[in-house]
This record gives sequence, structure tokens and C-alpha cells, in this order.
Amino acid sequence: MFFELIAANIWLSVSLTFVFSLMVGSFLNVVIHRLPLMMEREWLQMAEEAANPNSSEAPAEHPAAPSQLTETFNLAQPASTCPNCGHLIRWYENIPLISYFLILGGKCSSCKSAISLRYPLIELATALISGFIVWQLGFNLAAFAVVFFSWCLIALTAIDIDHQLLPDKITLPLLWIGLILNSFDYFTSLPSALWGAVLGYLSLWSVYWLFKLLTGKEGMGYGDFKLLAALGAWAGADMLPLIILVSSLIGAIVGGLMIAFSRHESQTPIPFGPYLAGAGWVALLWGDELTDWYLQLLNL
Repeated sequence: MFFELIAANIWLSVSLTFVFSLMVGSFLNVVIHRLPLMMEREWLQMAEEAANPNSSEAPAEHPAAPSQLTETFNLAQPASTCPNCGHLIRWYENIPLISYFLILGGKCSSCKSAISLRYPLIELATALISGFIVWQLGFNLAAFAVVFFSWCLIALTAIDIDHQLLPDKITLPLLWIGLILNSFDYFTSLPSALWGAVLGYLSLWSVYWLFKLLTGKEGMGYGDFKLLAALGAWAGADMLPLIILVSSLIGAIVGGLMIAFSRHESQTPIPFGPYLAGAGWVALLWGDELTDWYLQLLNL
């Protein structure tokens, strides 16, 4: 009854989604910052164990670790602190948007060092995108699934920009969840989702090896293959051409502009994940409409 009451009022649905997603955006900031460090700590631990199989000692200092690698470091622990002075972030300093703009003024309350504007921007983007999805699709399970899909893509986009890394801990669960949802025909049929995953992976895998054979260089990472497989599992095999076309077009335009304005060296890799994520999000929401428009444009 309560669910139906919320669903019947679109503005109440959007408002509740917006507020809840602000809190999710705050958590995504933690994921974006900590998950790559957690992965690096795991790699260092494995390397240490391989180099010293009889030793239980872990390297004491490393840029990826605020303390010894043997100490707990995950998405929940240790508590968040200022990277400049180590000030422990109190609960009222961590309220999405409000703390940054009204309480802290964009600065640490202890050392007054500037806090990156990206933190509230991630929170706001997460809330706006989530609210927009509920406004478009309604307050229902399909909308909740797309909202979750969007949260994952936001985290992947920011991590890829920072580290040129698309963690398996996000892409692989995203792939499986897409297949499970489409076993109930949420966004496409299960056969289309299955082949979307398979062909999504193989298409970029083939491009990767062809480019490497021709140039001896790696044109993209394996995370891109897995992300496109996940997008195919959600949107279906029919959407793969649209996703690849849109992501490649936007990537080429942005990369060309960055090089033209001397903000990026031509030999420096450009992360492809953000373009895949954006194209996949658009394809899931409006893929059929865009495809129909394109075919009409060609008079097909």
C-alpha cells in the first residue's frame, strides 16, 4: 500500500529517489577512492606472498596504503579522514551537498585545505540521474534496476578516468545481474542478453588483438571487454552496434579536442570506459528510439 501510494505521486517518487541517491552518491565517492587502493593492496599482498612464501610480513609503507597492509582497509574501515591533516570526518561533515557547501564551505574544518569539488558533483549527478530515471520510467522495479545500473556506471566512469581501470568487482556482478534480470524479460530477452554479453566481449577482444598484431601496442584494456559484455547483457545484442558507434564517435571527438588544445599527449592512453558507459546508458533507455530514427534517416 505504501509503495503504491509513492508510485501514484510522481513528484514524491522523484523526491524520495533524489534524496536517497544523494546518500548513495556519497558512498560512490568512497568506492571511487578506495576500491582501486583495495585492489592495489591485494596485488601487493599477493606479490609479497609470492616473493616470500615463508614470510608473513607485509611491506610497511606504500602509496596505496595509509598503514601496514595487514591492517583492515575496505569500504567501511578505517573511518574517513582528511588526506592533508588526518582530521577524522564527523557525521555532520559528511551530509551530501549540505556539508560541503553550507557547513564546510569546501574546506577541511581542521586544516582549511580545499576539498575537491568532485565529491559533491558525484553526489549531485547520482541524485539527478536517479531522479530522472524514476521520472521517465516510474517508481517500479524496472526503474530501480536502471538506477542501480547507473550507479555502477558512475563509479566505473570515475575510476577509469582516475586510474584507467575498470574493476572486475563491479563489471562482473553487473554482467550477471543483467543476465538474471533479462531471464525475466526486463529489458530484452534472455537469448539476446546472453549473446549481447558474448558478442560484446568478443568484439572488443578481437579489436584489441588485431590492433596489437598490427602495431605491437595495446589499444585498450580487458576491463573494456568486460564492461561492453555487461552492457550487452543489460541492453541485448541488438544494441551493441549503437553502443560501439556512439562510444567510438564521442571518444574520437573528445580525444581529438583534447589533443588539439594541447591538453593531452597523442601517445597518452585515453580511458574508453566513460564513453562505453555513457553510450550503454543511452542505449538502455532510448536504444530502440534512436535505432528507429537512424533507420528512418537512411530511408530503410
